[in-house]
Amino acid sequence: MVQGTFRSLSNYNYRLWAGGAIVSNVGTWMQRTAQDWLVLTELTHKNATAVGVVMALQFGPQLLLLPLTGFAADYFNRRKFLIATQAAMGVLALGLGTLTVTGLVQLWQVYLFAFLLGCVTAFDAPVRQTFVSELVTEADLSNAVALNSTSFNAARMIGPAIAGVLIAAVGSGWVFLINAASFAAVISSLYFLRLNELHLSSRAARTKGSFAEGFRYVAKRPDLKAIIFMVFLIGTFGLNFPIFISTMSVSIFHGGAGQYGLLSSTMAIGSVAGALLSAKRAHPRISLLFVGAAIFGIGLTFAAFMPNYWLFGFVLIIIGISAQTFNTTANSMVQLSTEPEMRGRVMAIFLAVALGGTPLGAPVVGWVADRFGPRWALGIGAASGFAAAIVVIHYLMKYRHLRMRLVAGRMHFSIADVDPMSRSQQSERLTPEQKIR
Repeated sequence: MVQGTFRSLSNYNYRLWAGGAIVSNVGTWMQRTAQDWLVLTELTHKNATAVGVVMALQFGPQLLLLPLTGFAADYFNRRKFLIATQAAMGVLALGLGTLTVTGLVQLWQVYLFAFLLGCVTAFDAPVRQTFVSELVTEADLSNAVALNSTSFNAARMIGPAIAGVLIAAVGSGWVFLINAASFAAVISSLYFLRLNELHLSSRAARTKGSFAEGFRYVAKRPDLKAIIFMVFLIGTFGLNFPIFISTMSVSIFHGGAGQYGLLSSTMAIGSVAGALLSAKRAHPRISLLFVGAAIFGIGLTFAAFMPNYWLFGFVLIIIGISAQTFNTTANSMVQLSTEPEMRGRVMAIFLAVALGGTPLGAPVVGWVADRFGPRWALGIGAASGFAAAIVVIHYLMKYRHLRMRLVAGRMHFSIADVDPMSRSQQSERLTPEQKIR
């Protein structure tokens, strides 16, 4: 089981990349925690709307720059491109940290740095996601994607807790500076990769209409459209945990920075568990999208009614498992079922929808938390999970002939093995649904 779960780590390049990434990811989560705390408690008086604005500025560029980011992932050398984007993010962390440590930071400056970081991340994210396919073989891609999520969420478990202690001890500014230093790890790992062992794919040709080609590709694929729409619903209204956790911690449970960091880390325990469970599976299954979305909705519903800090933290573990199961399954299904030369553009669309919906949802969720209370904001997140579950049921009924029947008092479900809309691809390769069913 262990060998299967961590099989990608037997690859030198992936192992080196993963080592650098975990250090950088810890720093990133430390900065996110410190940034939210700085805005919520130091630059405003518990203003959740301001936190929502920061999130909107940080993730909005995913949509604004979509015409460029996807093509960059398919056209440029991904390793060199990542070195540039990671260095740029380190410089931005250094700038914000310097302003904060010297006591000069103002709210508008946090907004500006969030937007600039969002612009760099818009280019970095699709390249980083698709770069994994150059580190491992196609057979190990789903496992590598899941282990990437494990690394990211293990860092989410460690980073906020460390940040909470450091914020209380030395202040938010030093957390930003430590994050700036952490980028040296991932840049070094990229520099020392064995270039002759990379699995390079063909680069996209720079032609007119290359950007639109990605949308045309997705438009012909009902499976991708369903996944992306589900990701939009949950990403826009459900994955606003900086708002959910910070407002519940401060306004409902009256906790400090340490308690806030601990809650973020508690949820990450579930996220790591969900990512490891995904890594064990040989292939992602569409049924897991339904399970992940439905349990996500149920978990947030229970979280909204939790009477105390510890019960709320326990439910966050369940939410973390479900959210990570959903996210990792969606990511793996999209990558595995997309042609290699289109992967960068399709992943850019996927990530733009997943992260770019935040500018729409975060301010709304923040306003609801301010106006009606954090528990109502959690209710909006729960509704997004249930809506996503309905989307996958509709897809299965329309394109996979979902059937339900009662046998010996138990409900049984059956679906078609192949998406009828993908049969035209059988002459060239396995259909997307054969890979991910």
